[in-house]
Amino acid sequence: MKKSVLGFILVIACSGLTYSQEVTEDEIKTLSKNKWTWMADKNIEELARLFDDRSKFVHMSGTWNKDRELEIIKTGSIWYKQADVHDVAVEIFDTTAVLWNRITLVAHVRGNDVSNEFTVTEIYKKGETGWKLLDLTFSKVRDTHEIEQ
Repeated sequence: MKKSVLGFILVIACSGLTYSQEVTEDEIKTLSKNKWTWMADKNIEELARLFDDRSKFVHMSGTWNKDRELEIIKTGSIWYKQADVHDVAVEIFDTTAVLWNRITLVAHVRGNDVSNEFTVTEIYKKGETGWKLLDLTFSKVRDTHEIEQ
């Protein structure tokens, strides 16, 4: 009888962990989706709250910090007009989440609208005030690129 009760408790505990991870993955996916909307809308206030003060942004033309990324978005130097997300994968490592988006990004750059296929890697860390974006890296890919899950 004791073994049955212990087994039942283990099953309940393990299913709770799985549910918790699914909730966290959904939370990260929603946060990433919101980020794309905030970037398109040039919502600097929300992005400033999301981006960690030490965050880095890796683009085709360079790598820079939070202040520079916010300046670029605010001035429209790069206007992330629309990110069509085709595929998303998330891995959770304790208080760190890594998300991969395969996107088609329409952006306004140097006076022209351009469309590019990217896999975007986002790294988030959960702290006392919630999730913070530590890194956003754009990797140029073909439109046939797939994210293995």
